[in-house]
Amino acid sequence: MVQFARRITQTSKKGFGMYEKAAGLAADGRDLIHLELGMPCHDTPQHIKEATIQAIRDGKVHYSDIRGILPLRKALTAKLAEHNGLHVSPEEILVTNGLTQASFAAFMALLDEGDEVILLEPFYPQHVGKIELAGAKVVRAPLDREAGFRIRASLIEPKITSRTRMIVLVNPSNPTGRVYSREELEEIARLAIKHDLVVVSDEVYDQIVFDGAPHISIASLPGMRERTISLFAFTKAYAMDGWRLGYLVADAAIVNAAMKIHMNEVTHVNTFIQDGALAAVLGAASILREMVDDDRTKRDFVVQRLNQMPGVACRMPEGTIYAFPDISGSGLHAQEAADRILEEVGVVVEAGSFYGELGNSHLRVCFGSQPMERLEEAMNRLGRFFNTL
Repeated sequence: MVQFARRITQTSKKGFGMYEKAAGLAADGRDLIHLELGMPCHDTPQHIKEATIQAIRDGKVHYSDIRGILPLRKALTAKLAEHNGLHVSPEEILVTNGLTQASFAAFMALLDEGDEVILLEPFYPQHVGKIELAGAKVVRAPLDREAGFRIRASLIEPKITSRTRMIVLVNPSNPTGRVYSREELEEIARLAIKHDLVVVSDEVYDQIVFDGAPHISIASLPGMRERTISLFAFTKAYAMDGWRLGYLVADAAIVNAAMKIHMNEVTHVNTFIQDGALAAVLGAASILREMVDDDRTKRDFVVQRLNQMPGVACRMPEGTIYAFPDISGSGLHAQEAADRILEEVGVVVEAGSFYGELGNSHLRVCFGSQPMERLEEAMNRLGRFFNTL
């Protein structure tokens, strides 16, 4: 009889929340509006597609640099300096199959059996399985819900033990939509320096921020450059989720360690799509702004409509493509509400409890996943649901 490794039998199953529950109803022909997945509704810009097609025509179809093609890494150094305040060399960048593979390489390279990793709750649940596969234990530290899910060192430090190795930061935050202030990031930095911790900073939404909210990469703060692994991707800002392209940025020694995982797992990223990524980085900034402006319009519409529904209160997200409405006034817990909304009105939203117990009175609504006409229909359906409770 086949016996599976403990890393399979004793770790959490990777879940997709309400998406899995909706699959059965979709198979029955229900008209479902999907607001649960963080999948941009925009098409990948045409110049990115054309650059990739041209790369194939030019014969860029063979093995290439394990770290990622050099022109792309050079272009990323300029982006990181201008946009993130990070001054790095091409040798401090590793191009990966999405941020997912970048985070897996980081966890596998730095964590040993029994290490502890702090996730800030509400947390991004897809980091959990990778941490467990590396043999480490997830420890949850709450954000300050009453202050709009603010980072407070006083809530995090009691969770730090002699086995704590790492803090995982998601900024801008999925699921809350927060863009953390410099003061909040400095609290994390002080803890990391004091307790000699590594920070893994998931910044996949670094270019989707609204109303002038300044996104700050924690690695740019004093003392953090050498102890931070910054993770980015083309997934959200450039609507390239299906392309599976990301990159890891860290001190050269950390990158070399991550490469040992990377080489054994994938060898290197698909060669010709990296020309598409290069076109994305070098392309006109106006293309990115247009997509972010569209997301801002949808955000404003969805938040306004949610706040008109009885029992619902929604803060304005500062970044990402998510709203995180508080539904405690409805008398429903998150999972009950998400299940009933799916069954009764055919809108798929994610239960806030999917992101930890601190989200149990919230739903996560992805306003960036649908065109405006479908968002309007979704808000009409949600309005009917909450008005008839």
